[in-house]
Amino acid sequence: MASFNLTPSDPSTFILMGIPGLEAAHILISIPFSMFFLLGLLGNVTVLFVVGKEQALHKPMYLLICMLALTDISISASVMPKALCIFWFNLKGITVAGCLTQMFFLHASMVMHSAVLVTMAFDRYVAICNPLRYTIILTNARIAKLGLMGLIRAVVFILPGPLLLSRQPFCDNFIIPHTYCEYMAVAKMSCGETTVNRMYDLVIVSVVIGLDLTLIALSYGLIIRTVLRISSKTAHQKAFNTCTAHICVILTSYTPSLFSNLTHRFGQGIAPHVHIILANLYFLIPPMLNPVIYGVKTKELRDKVFKYICRI
Repeated sequence: MASFNLTPSDPSTFILMGIPGLEAAHILISIPFSMFFLLGLLGNVTVLFVVGKEQALHKPMYLLICMLALTDISISASVMPKALCIFWFNLKGITVAGCLTQMFFLHASMVMHSAVLVTMAFDRYVAICNPLRYTIILTNARIAKLGLMGLIRAVVFILPGPLLLSRQPFCDNFIIPHTYCEYMAVAKMSCGETTVNRMYDLVIVSVVIGLDLTLIALSYGLIIRTVLRISSKTAHQKAFNTCTAHICVILTSYTPSLFSNLTHRFGQGIAPHVHIILANLYFLIPPMLNPVIYGVKTKELRDKVFKYICRI
């Protein structure tokens, strides 16, 4: 991150309020939040451990599942430790550098997560539409390169946001009505001109979600066209079964994200605490469900996980 030269008009510390209006219920709210967080960590670490230990799972599809698990861990770990400190110990202070660092890692992980879902859609497209060349087109090395490209894209897209905010003056308003340093929540605190910040936020959301959903839709459009050309109903079912897990992950990832973004921008009639709870659930529910979805729908992974569980 950039070096911060705080002028007298800049705060040295921001105050994260948690969930305004529900302060009395913070301890109660922390119970499901901490459970979801721990279950998500356990599930994703289990996937990473099993795939890492089993040579038979060192295949492109499982490498992508590991990338998804890493981004899930990064997203929830960027937000939940600080949120739980607010709920349990009332530790609401966060330095400017800490706030912008959290913001960078959170949003970069989200962009990377979206890139992994696009790569998974491409993986399913090749597996169904060009199965004979699957092992040639999608090698482990190529998946690693696609993952690196997704990481570079995330850094390039997200780094300007914290850098723009680091140049903003913050006068007397040091309070962030949230559990984490959300980009627009911090931008609204500035007493300077924030038009560029608002435009940047809108462009990034539109480009990342819009482009990635378009590419995913294109992949599945081509998959559906290929499947419909097959006369065998058994082949139809087999082809769609290979996509079920990925479709479920897309729904659990993009649906709450889109809903949270839309309510944040256009849901002025919705109470602020509802926005904040929805945003936090987005960081908790998909990371908790994704390992379960792939564990249930992917027989090879499920069998290996059960093998290690039986050894305990």
